[in-house]
Amino acid sequence: MSTFQGNLTEHAYLSIRDRILRGELPLGTGLTRRALAEELGVSIVPVGDALQRLENDGLVESRPRVGTRVRIPTANSIRGHYVLREALESQAARIFAEKSSSDEREEVKRLASQLDGLYALMRPKEDRERAFEVHRFHMRFHMRIAECTGCEELCQAVQKNQVLVFNWLYDTALGNQQPPAGWHSQLAEVLISADPEAADAAMRRHTRYRMEEVLERMEPYFELTEARLAAFPKRPRRKAAGEPTTNGKD
Repeated sequence: MSTFQGNLTEHAYLSIRDRILRGELPLGTGLTRRALAEELGVSIVPVGDALQRLENDGLVESRPRVGTRVRIPTANSIRGHYVLREALESQAARIFAEKSSSDEREEVKRLASQLDGLYALMRPKEDRERAFEVHRFHMRFHMRIAECTGCEELCQAVQKNQVLVFNWLYDTALGNQQPPAGWHSQLAEVLISADPEAADAAMRRHTRYRMEEVLERMEPYFELTEARLAAFPKRPRRKAAGEPTTNGKD
């Protein structure tokens, strides 16, 4: 793959992923390469490559006679994502408490306070873009904890397994509800206490938060049959400027 082609694929990948995480492409939304290529101003090839990457990430799925759509997670996959996130981030919390420097502890404390402030101002039903930025900051906060462990393999595992992305996806699907006041500052206070056991326990509580609520509120998705999945309409193609309409159809 040429550098130019790779850049187009990366552009398509990030654009489609961001639309999913913003909630512009909800769970179950049908995706067509041609429509996405027209919207992104690229050819079908990088869009196809991007969709394959997103399928590998677990964010989209392709099925015979159904096509490609934003993946609807199963109850087991949601539980699995929570279990994996807890395992990785609780280990990051333990190592952070053991070896982080004073500067790193102050940084994480500051980031936690800023994040709580952003959540307090967020009105997700009124401003989808603000919610998106808050979630991006949330990922930065949790990744910084992992980075401060100095363990590159741990950071790669967090990124490769998309555990923070799936947490974001579930929050978006459920309307971007705000966590309790001071939720991340409370976690940071335990992390900087230099007590690995306490940090481990605090992160486990943190990562388990709302799992049962997510499962309960996702039940309507779980109950969809294959026939109903197949009946989901494709996302309509946007008309180009000045494009005529015939008989009310594209």
